[in-house]
Amino acid sequence: MAITFSVPGDPVPQPRPRVSTAGGFARAYVPASHAIHGYRQAVALAAKAAGLKEATAPVSVIVDAVFARPKSHLNKSGVKKSAPRLPRPDVDNIGKAVLDALQEVMGDDANVSRLVVEKTYGTEGRTTVRVT
Repeated sequence: MAITFSVPGDPVPQPRPRVSTAGGFARAYVPASHAIHGYRQAVALAAKAAGLKEATAPVSVIVDAVFARPKSHLNKSGVKKSAPRLPRPDVDNIGKAVLDALQEVMGDDANVSRLVVEKTYGTEGRTTVRVT
C-alpha cells in the first residue's frame, strides 16, 4: 500500500542545533522562531490527512523536494547560464526534517528501510512524500 501526500511551499531543511549551557549542563535546541517547526507540523498534518498510520513493518520513503526558482535566476530568455542547477540545502537535511515530522504519525523512523530524497527547482515550491 502506498500513501502519497504533498505540502505546498519551499521545503525547509533540518538546521544544525544551537547549544547553550544552563547550570553547567549543555543543552541542544532549535530556536522556536525557526521555520522548521511550522514545516514539520505541515508535513505531519498532510500525512495524517492522507491516512498514514503507525508503521509496524519496514517502509520506503521517497521525498521529492521542489524549490521555487528565484527571479534572480531568470532573464528574458529563461534561466540564466550562471544560475545554479540545484537548490542550496543538502538532501540529507531535507530528508531528516521530513522523517522527524513523520515520527509523530508513523512512529520511530528506525522502521524506514529505504529513503530517497530528490531536490529540484520548479515554478512553485512543494514537498511530495510517498510512503510504501
